[in-house]
Amino acid sequence: MQTNKHWALVYVAGVIEVLWVIGLARANTRYEWVATLLMIVLSFYVLLGAMKALPCATVYAVFTGLGTAGTNIVDMVFFGEAFSWTKIMLIVLLLCGIIGLKLTTPQDCIGQGQT
Repeated sequence: MQTNKHWALVYVAGVIEVLWVIGLARANTRYEWVATLLMIVLSFYVLLGAMKALPCATVYAVFTGLGTAGTNIVDMVFFGEAFSWTKIMLIVLLLCGIIGLKLTTPQDCIGQGQT
């Protein structure tokens, strides 16, 4: 059950990553830049917490994939980015790869980086 907690941290870090990427693109005031920087620090802090018990390479691939997919979806839904079925299909393909990485990560690899 502890492993599920760490995967939840990866997902939370991915959501926070979407927030800071949006902040990088749209921040105009000092407060928005500070909030963006705090989101960057928070996302990597949460991500490092997950890496204490999960394989680093898989965690980072899932994190960046979720961030990429999430940012593209948020851009299309909230910021007027052009909708494209091709883009949606590629996001689905990316998410299939992320799910595949998670499902094929051997349980005996989990936590090997701990000291």
